[in-house]
Amino acid sequence: MFIENTEELAQNKLLLLYLIRLSDKEFTNSEITEFVLEKNYMNFFLVQQYLSELINSNFIQIENKDSKDVYILLEKGEIALSYFEERIPVKIKEELNKEFNKLEKEKKVETQVVTDYFQKNNNLYVVNLKLVENEDTLFSIYLDVATKKQVDLICDKWKKNPEAIYQNIINILTDEQTTPLE
Repeated sequence: MFIENTEELAQNKLLLLYLIRLSDKEFTNSEITEFVLEKNYMNFFLVQQYLSELINSNFIQIENKDSKDVYILLEKGEIALSYFEERIPVKIKEELNKEFNKLEKEKKVETQVVTDYFQKNNNLYVVNLKLVENEDTLFSIYLDVATKKQVDLICDKWKKNPEAIYQNIINILTDEQTTPLE
């Protein structure tokens, strides 16, 4: 067992919570471990111990998504971060934010979900929904809608779930079985 002071123990657990919250990509155990070891924040055994303790304390949980076990931040973990996030050194938070911004930009270059609209006349809007991958337009559709409320609803749904919407459109056009959208 490793001996640490209470402040260091709390800081390391908060760091793991912060890391899980910061990423829009859900991490597996090996991905979190690799990330933390690369940055030299703590050793392998501490990472494993703290992840286990955070699960047992209901701050995080493991869920199976796309055949991978990933960590999900729970409400209790979010609350702990909101109260104690300032205990994570500013330098480390800045380093993590910079790293995740870089990863996010790389991801955005790969696939972009685009929404655009304009008012055609007083009674009609035109909405354009697109999927762009590496500067190539994979999918684009224009819709005439009657209200700004419809524009906002369509754009929000497209941003939240473009893959399912795209797949449903393809299924409808190819007469394959469709699944309801949420």
